[in-house]
Amino acid sequence: MALNNSALNHTVRLTARPIGEPKRSDFAFADEPLNALADGQMLLKVHYLSLDPAMRGWMNEGKSYIAPVGLGDVMRSGGIGEVVESRHPKFAVGDFVSGMTNVQTYYVTDGKGFAKIDPTLAPLTTYLNVLGMPGMTAYWGLMDVGAPKAGETVVVSGAAGAVGATVGQIAKIKGCRVVGIAGGQEKCDYAVNTLGFDACVDYKAGDIRKSLKAACPDGIDVYFDNVGGEILDVVLTQINLKARIIICGAISQYNNTTPIKGPSNYLSLLVNRARMEGIVVFDYAHKYKEAAIEMGGYLAAGKMVSKEHVVDGIDTFPETLMKLFKGENFGKLVLKVV
Repeated sequence: MALNNSALNHTVRLTARPIGEPKRSDFAFADEPLNALADGQMLLKVHYLSLDPAMRGWMNEGKSYIAPVGLGDVMRSGGIGEVVESRHPKFAVGDFVSGMTNVQTYYVTDGKGFAKIDPTLAPLTTYLNVLGMPGMTAYWGLMDVGAPKAGETVVVSGAAGAVGATVGQIAKIKGCRVVGIAGGQEKCDYAVNTLGFDACVDYKAGDIRKSLKAACPDGIDVYFDNVGGEILDVVLTQINLKARIIICGAISQYNNTTPIKGPSNYLSLLVNRARMEGIVVFDYAHKYKEAAIEMGGYLAAGKMVSKEHVVDGIDTFPETLMKLFKGENFGKLVLKVV
């Protein structure tokens, strides 16, 4: 497609550090002119944005695995874009790419960190889910840190979310018994009936400790943690000898206005000679292709599904992001820009 010379870039910029839950007033929305391309650059029209729990952490000041978003900067986000103008030798008009587009309608880039994707092989939104950063997080977190063995019991929280759903499906393919933890019967039914989990515990219904013990009579060998808080504490009481706990996220803690609560049952790691280790997907960037090829094969063979929850409109960004923290999304949360 050709770009209209009068087109403006609609941006969402972070203007305040949120206290507790992010609010619309923490962001500024503006239409900004587009600059002419220099040699080696291309202009992307952003089609879809990936909304992820990690975005909340990126809004905070302080040391982390990645620099915080600066005040006044366009909010950071992964996305899918279409090349509409190019002075880059490796990208042509009409190519679709994935990378960090940020929350805006257009993006000028030198191509670093962007990869071509094929919309004929999978829907564009799949490249933000199983074939994107959540899928890479799930694959390498489980396979490298969790190192599951066939016959072991793998438990994953946030089981109906982007990372959790993929973790459970991979674990099943690798021959494990898989138990999910999710909020609500509908999400639990989805985990069992669609994703193929062996069981799913609804943390909103009754005593999660008893329910988890009933679902895992032989204990827990691998736990993939997306939520932290009370659920992590409960799991630690039921781990087996040499268990592996993967710390991917702690969504229950991200909007706290008080200090984050760590696990009170951590001595179970000592008693069971278990290991707890964090996973940051960027550490595996050099191996993304390997995982994408394997999981692309599972998708093509019908062994894996990729479910996206798509919401229209870039101006809904603050409210749509909050769906993650209220448990309102069902599948990978994606914002449709065009």
